[in-house]
Formats: sequence, C-alpha cells, structure tokens
Amino acid sequence: MTDYDNPSTPDPFEADRSAALLALVKTGDELDSLRFAALEWHVPGVIPEGFGLLTGPPKVGKSWAVLGMALAVSTGGVALGKVRLGEPRPVLYAALEDGDRRLQERSRRLIAGEPIPTLLHTVTEGVTPNSVLPLIRAWLGNHGHRRPLVVLDTLGKVMPSAQPGESAYQRDYRIGGVLKSVVREHPGTSLLVVHHIRKLVSADWIDSTSGTHGLAGAADYIVNLHRARNEDRGLLRVTGRDVIENEYAVSVAEGTWTLDGDDLAEAAHNANEIRATTGLSDRSSAIVAFVADYGAPVAPRDVEAALDLPDARRYLARLADAGRLLKVGRGLYTPLVPTVPMSQDSTHNDPSHGGGIWDNGTVGTASLGGRS
Repeated sequence: MTDYDNPSTPDPFEADRSAALLALVKTGDELDSLRFAALEWHVPGVIPEGFGLLTGPPKVGKSWAVLGMALAVSTGGVALGKVRLGEPRPVLYAALEDGDRRLQERSRRLIAGEPIPTLLHTVTEGVTPNSVLPLIRAWLGNHGHRRPLVVLDTLGKVMPSAQPGESAYQRDYRIGGVLKSVVREHPGTSLLVVHHIRKLVSADWIDSTSGTHGLAGAADYIVNLHRARNEDRGLLRVTGRDVIENEYAVSVAEGTWTLDGDDLAEAAHNANEIRATTGLSDRSSAIVAFVADYGAPVAPRDVEAALDLPDARRYLARLADAGRLLKVGRGLYTPLVPTVPMSQDSTHNDPSHGGGIWDNGTVGTASLGGRS
C-alpha cells in the first residue's frame, strides 16, 4: 500500500521519513556551490560519457562505424579519419552479430595490417540476456577506473521480454535505466548500444529509433548514422541531454567511415550543404553550394555573375520557400542556420539501479519517469 492508495492512513514513521525526504532538497546557494568535472569525451563531438544509442537502418554500416571508433579509442589514435583522441583507453566490444573470424578480418582491414590493439577486448558468443549485464559489470570492475568505452552491438540480441503487466514503453524505459545505471557506477565511462531504427519513415530522426520512446528517453545521448542505399556519403547526427545537437557529413569506403571535412566544424558545414541540396537539381544544388560558401548574404546578381545564370532571383526565391535557403532581407539570402558547437559541461543525476539483472527497481505497472 502507498500514500496514493489511502492518503488518510496514519504513518508512524512520517516524521523520520519527512526529514529524510527534505534532506534531498537543495537551496539555490547549495546548488550554486556544486562543482562537476567537464564532460568526458571518448570521441569528441560524437561519443561522450554516459549511456548512448547508435541507431541506423540495417546494413548502413553501423558495426563498421563502431568498430572503427573502438579501435581508435583503444589506441588513442584518430577516429573517423580526422578526430584526434587522447590517451588510449580500454574498450569492451560485444560484437554479438559477428564471429571471431569476421571481427578479426574487419579489424585488420580498418587498421591496415597493424596488430589489433591489446586494449580492445572483444566477445562474440555465449552472451545471453541473463549474462550480458553481469559481463559488463565484471569487466568494468577491472577497467572502470580508466574511463573506458563499452560497445554493445546489438541490443536486439540480448533484449529481455517485458515483465507481467508491463507495457512496451515501461519495458524499454526500464532497460534504458538499467543500462544507464551500469555506467553511472563508473564516472567517465561510456556505454554505446547499437540499435536498429523502424522501417516507418519519421520526420524526426530520433522518433525512428526501434521500439517505443522509452529507450531513447532514457539515453544520455543518441548518435544516428544515415546513408542512402548505394551512396557513399551520409550524415552522422548527434544529440543528448548535455550535448548540443549537431550533424556531421561523413563518407564510407570499404568499411572505413571518415568525416567529410578537415575537422568537425567543416564536417558540420558540409552536413548543412548535404541537407540543403538533397533531392535538388544540379542547378539548384550549385546555387545552394555557392550561397553556403560565399561568406556573406547573397544577392541575385552575385549568383548570376558567378554561375552565369539568368533569372537567379526566381531560383533563390523558390529555394527559400522550400526551406533550402534563408531570406534575411530584401533580395538577400544566406545558407540554413549553421549548427552550434558541442557543449563541454555535464551533470548526471539519474536514479541508481537496484534489483535483478534487468530490473531498475520498478516492477509491472509501476510508475516510470519520462524523458527529461
């Protein structure tokens, strides 16, 4: 029985409980005095600390992408061909859709014949819904002090069933809460979980995450890999509670994913161009690219002179009406609003877990919090 069942029922321990609950409350000056470490980045701009999802359609190259980043983190080298990392960190890669032969072949291809790094720890078989969390916790017990990276590829291989009376949303949020609690026990650690997206197309890429919103709602950050079939260019999208949303242009060749640009800022600029020109004719794409590179608001006469294009005013107006350009004044146009830089601040204040392997302390129809 709870207070909600019969609020008039006297509680002999009410005074003690009230004091304990009020001790959880902080005053403004107490909140202001708290100091937190900077957000730990495993791959700057892409993988921060905490529990995250990497989503994308089947066969888009998610496993290649996470293996490439795992190899980079374990060597302290360069991720995505351009992002320089720091000191090498231990990495646990649970490649549950691969075997040792395939994982060895892919690793050797990605590191161009160099020895597979010792700090990359892999597991490909024998992992079940009942053993995956004990495995991760045991490994973190040995390596959690080194702010490691854990990759679970894929969640679908070890996703437990819903408990009796539990909705699909409650199951997904419970699972997300448990995964979050695993890394919360080891500050600076990141758990990146590979997950598929729905076949149903959604206007918001976050809504495409397979299952209910419960899993995405529990995640600290979400990375999405998008690429049209038979295309080698795509987008790497990132968002999260402590990570400002951004998109980066990427390309893939023989399994190796690389930023399309010299750095994150240029890749973000190129992502804007990809988004703005997708589905356009060659002429319209050339206009959008010219406006993006011009460095100042563009007038029709600028386009006409640079591209030898008569009637540029009509093209620019149509592109603005279609949301591909911004009209900022009479006869002046700019590219779409550029993405903002990533945040470096972090606080993680989520409930810790207790109970069974996939139980975060809630059962059945217990109330679950929503996405913050």
